[in-house]
Amino acid sequence: MVQKAKILLVDDRPENLLALEAILSALDQTLVRASSGEEALKALLTDDFAVILLDVQMPGMDGFETAAHIKRRERTRDIPIIFLTAINHGPHHTFRGYAAGAVDYISKPFDPWVLRAKVSVFVELYMKNCQLREQAALLRLQLEGGGGKSVVGGAKEPAGLLAELSARLAAVEEQAEALSKQLDDDSADAAAVATAAHLERKLTGLRRALDALEPGTGSGAASLPSQN
Repeated sequence: MVQKAKILLVDDRPENLLALEAILSALDQTLVRASSGEEALKALLTDDFAVILLDVQMPGMDGFETAAHIKRRERTRDIPIIFLTAINHGPHHTFRGYAAGAVDYISKPFDPWVLRAKVSVFVELYMKNCQLREQAALLRLQLEGGGGKSVVGGAKEPAGLLAELSARLAAVEEQAEALSKQLDDDSADAAAVATAAHLERKLTGLRRALDALEPGTGSGAASLPSQN
């Protein structure tokens, strides 16, 4: 079973949270509510999220301050943030949102279809990254070996496992390529395109490491790409 991605919805008004849930329910992911910046930060301490929808105007800690805290934490600084606001004070207000680390800035009332489409892109990127981390973890486990034996250059070459890893990685590569083409066709946000490009670079590094393990390469233990 494929694990669902979590989407954090942050708004101090219950009716706005309900509306967001209605719009995003079609994505069939896990929607997590937070009614304040403080509550959002607590949720981010324990769970991983694909994207955060963050209301700007909230009492106490507003969206800008909440985003600043999110971007200062190593664990959460790379999570995409989409700002939602009911007011528009012009370019300076929008610039402040992007300066705070937002990947998008949407004024209410927004088009439900557009919001759902934007969120789905980041959910898909998140899922591809999760798949990539799983492949890297399996490969790293084989490189490190069990019981103190190195599987690379050892008595037994796990050809079957390498073939399985290669096939699974190929599937992720194919999906990532299709996603990149979709982003190009739809003229998507620059942040989404950059994230997809970063994912492709990590896939390329993992493919090189996996190819180095094939029998006859003579390259010994391959180094794995960083997953940061």
